Amino acid sequence: MTVVPVTSADLDAAEVSWFAALCSDDYEFLGVPDGKLRSSWAHCSGIVQEAEKQGFRNILCPSSYQVGQDTLSFVAGCAPITSQINLLAAVRCGEMQPIMLARTIATLDHMLEGRLTVNIISSDFPGEKAESGFRYQRSREVVEILKQAWTQDEINYQGEVYDFAGLTTDPVRPYQTGGPLLYFGGYSPPALELCGQHCDVYLMWPEPKEALAQRMRDVNAVAERYNRTLDYGLRVHMIVRDTEAEAREYAEHLTSKLDDEYGQLIRERALDSTSLGVSHQAKARELADKYGYVEPHLWTGVGRARSGCGAALVGSADQVLSEIEEYKKMGIRAFIFSGYPHMDECKHFGRLVMPELKTCSMPEVYGRVPASTPATPLGTGERR
Repeated sequence: MTVVPVTSADLDAAEVSWFAALCSDDYEFLGVPDGKLRSSWAHCSGIVQEAEKQGFRNILCPSSYQVGQDTLSFVAGCAPITSQINLLAAVRCGEMQPIMLARTIATLDHMLEGRLTVNIISSDFPGEKAESGFRYQRSREVVEILKQAWTQDEINYQGEVYDFAGLTTDPVRPYQTGGPLLYFGGYSPPALELCGQHCDVYLMWPEPKEALAQRMRDVNAVAERYNRTLDYGLRVHMIVRDTEAEAREYAEHLTSKLDDEYGQLIRERALDSTSLGVSHQAKARELADKYGYVEPHLWTGVGRARSGCGAALVGSADQVLSEIEEYKKMGIRAFIFSGYPHMDECKHFGRLVMPELKTCSMPEVYGRVPASTPATPLGTGERR
C-alpha cells in the first residue's frame, strides 16, 4: 500500500527520466571542470539523444544562471532531433510575462506533438533576493494564468502581481488536452500549498525513506483540502555497475580530486542554494556514515559539490532495482535519474537496469496526448 493516496494508484509502470546537464553540471571528477563536458548544444543535445536511445521516457532540462543552454530554447532545438522522449522544461515563474510564457509553452507543445512537460520552479531570479511568500505568490498566479490559457476561451485574471482581462486564448492553446503536466518540488509551506492545489507530480530530492514518506504525507494533507491527489517523483543520481564493489569504487573515484572549499563555491552559486530543500540535503550528509552513506545504497557524496539533488543510489543492477521497487511501493511513479559523466552513466543504466523496468509516459497515462492533431489554432482548428 502506498504511503498516501496517489493519482495513478493502479499504475504498474514508472516514468523513468534522465537529466540534460544544461547548467554547467557534468564532470568526470566532481568539482574539476572538463572542457569536453561543457554545457554546449552539441554535448547536451547528445545526452538527450542518448537517453532516448536507451529508452528513457522523459528528460529534465533545468534552468539556472550558469554558462550553458537556455532551457526553452534548448527544448525547442530538441523537437526535430527526437521522436519519442518527453522533455521536462524547468520554468522559473515570472522570468517571462505569463501570457507570453503561455504562448511559448503552446508553441513548444505543438512542436513536440504533446511531448512537453513543465517543471514549475520559484527560486530567485539572477541578482534577486525576493521574500519567499512573494515568490510563491508570483508562481501561483503564473500557474493559474496558464491553466486559464489551457482550459478557457478567455484569460481574465486579477491577482496581487498580475492583472489581465479579456484576452483570447487562441494564441496560447497547447497541443495536449488541458495542457502539459506540471511537476513541482519545494519544501516550505507556501510551496506545498501551491503544489497541493495546482500541480500533478510532486518531485523530491533523495533523503532516507522515512523522510520522503513524511514529505509525501505533508503535501498530500494539502492536496486533500482541495479534494485532489498527486503523483510523486524522485530526483536522484545513479552509480550502477555489474557489482556493488565496482559501484562503490566509482563513487570514490568521482570525488577523489574534489577540493571541499571549491565544492562549497559550486553549491553556493546555485539560485536555490539557500532553500529549505537544499538544507535537508545538507542534513542527510551530516547523518551519513564515514563513507557518506545515509542508507545502505544512498550515498551523499555528490552533495559535496552540488546544490539541490545531492545523493546517488550506488550498487549493482539488482540492488538498484530493489531500491526502485521500494520507492514504487511507497507511491513514487516518476523518477529523474542522472550520473557523472551524464552520457556514460546513461549508458550504464540503460544496459544494466532499463531492460528490467516497465516504463510509461505520464502525459499518456493522464490522457493528455490526443490521438491526432487537435483542433486548436496551431493544429487543425479554424484559422481566425
